[in-house]
Amino acid sequence: MSGGLPVEEIRIQIKRVRASAALVPLPAYMTEGASGMDLCADIENEMHLAPMERALIPTGIAIALPWGFEAQIRPRSGLALKQGMTLVNSPGTIDADYRGEIQLIAINLGKERVVIQPGQRVAQMVIQRVIRAHWEEVNELSSSERRDGGFGHTDEKSVQSSKFKVQG
Repeated sequence: MSGGLPVEEIRIQIKRVRASAALVPLPAYMTEGASGMDLCADIENEMHLAPMERALIPTGIAIALPWGFEAQIRPRSGLALKQGMTLVNSPGTIDADYRGEIQLIAINLGKERVVIQPGQRVAQMVIQRVIRAHWEEVNELSSSERRDGGFGHTDEKSVQSSKFKVQG
């Protein structure tokens, strides 16, 4: 490893769900420092997405994650920037008890038709640990600097504080 500290690794079972999926590469890290593995489209013919159109893109794989892990499915930044293609539920979550095919809910937010080729890298998958929450219901929450400040709260605070600092 040229990047420094060793990275933790985990074994995950993977299955191709159709004979045609054998032609599609398995998820793979494209660089040594990548946190996401690229997922490819398992489609027979090219797929066209008109602007604002959604489609379900099969990947041809199913996985068996160990308990305590999830797979997050995220858009590929290059496709999002250059063509406007992203994932509707981003990040999508693959739970440890799901054994079906991983499919991507894609949308074209661009102004031009997007063409997806068979085997094209269309998303990325990041494996993460899961921590389960157990609720402790209380009458009062501990205090914080932000308190109950909502959307834009920190922007307003920085504008207010800059007004008080500037003196003529």
